[in-house]
Amino acid sequence: MDYLGQYTPDPNFDRLLTLLRREGEPDRVPFLELFADQEIMEAVLGQPFPPIMDLPGVVDRELEARYCDLLIEFYHTLGYDYVRALPRGGEMDYGRLELEDTAALSRGKREWARESDGLITRWEDYEQYPWPRPEDVDYWMVEYLADHLPEGMKLIGHGASILEPVTWLMSYHNLAIALFDQPDLLEAMFERVGSMSLQLCEALCQFDAVGAVWISDDIGHRSGTMISPQHLRQYVFPWWKRIAEVIHGYGRPVLLHSCGNLEVVMEDIIEDVKIDAKHSFEDTFLPVTEAKRKYGDRIALLGGIDVDFLCRASEEQVREYVRNVIDVCAPGGGYALGTGNSVANYIPVQNYLAMLDEGRRYGVYPLTG
Repeated sequence: MDYLGQYTPDPNFDRLLTLLRREGEPDRVPFLELFADQEIMEAVLGQPFPPIMDLPGVVDRELEARYCDLLIEFYHTLGYDYVRALPRGGEMDYGRLELEDTAALSRGKREWARESDGLITRWEDYEQYPWPRPEDVDYWMVEYLADHLPEGMKLIGHGASILEPVTWLMSYHNLAIALFDQPDLLEAMFERVGSMSLQLCEALCQFDAVGAVWISDDIGHRSGTMISPQHLRQYVFPWWKRIAEVIHGYGRPVLLHSCGNLEVVMEDIIEDVKIDAKHSFEDTFLPVTEAKRKYGDRIALLGGIDVDFLCRASEEQVREYVRNVIDVCAPGGGYALGTGNSVANYIPVQNYLAMLDEGRRYGVYPLTG
């Protein structure tokens, strides 16, 4: 399928704003992803990206510019109304493990979070850890993207994550123990991580080209939340709320990506944190079509084309699935088409492109379904 040459790009970020603010139906169903793995982008464009993400601490503006140019080409060519914006520098070392990457578009090794032996388990570790400073964050690539966007496009910034970094630094095992045995250390961890996320989001909002900002923070698994709802309300949601208030203060929508079954805390997320849109859906516990019925009158719904299905289905099955989702989720607006999680390097590229192609064919208002 020659998707790349089939459509003339027609980017219009107002199309996304219409759905994010639930202000009616845009001209067509927009596309939106948390991110696409570099291997997918390379396969789609037919050329390699510079390996800048594998070179922490290395500044090479020529390579960074080339990376940005390819990033813009990927999003623009495939029909997105935005480009993903992620600053470099200021990353934390999580001491991750490496395993063989068995994906179809393998990157050789895949990182794996530590489950029981984190880098910070006591106050001495906390005090000796090389915490990033705000001045360590480099916004040059955001500036470059902002200056080179095609007409009609804007950036969506990635800046906030709270529970995930604390879990990765401590390990899930030690985090669970610290909830009861070391609440003072845990409070300091969330304060440190939350402050960094808040500063990063506020910095991103300084760019006129940034049209929305993600909070990306997995707090759940298939049957519930990673820590209890009361602990989420104590440690995580206050930071989400502060960050959302800052983003809203700059007039930008707040997009939440969070995996897992969050039913027990969705009222907190909608009514207290006050997100504008929710991303990450899985058919095993909450298909996006069901989320539309439950929450679609209060928040926008993003993505939801189940990743496991995309990996296993035929192209025609993907197209039928996309049509069914559009039939349920698109009427009235408030829906953007995309995967249920991200465009991972184990998703067949043809199925990913078929999803977008069917969205362009079928998701035109007034809907034909």
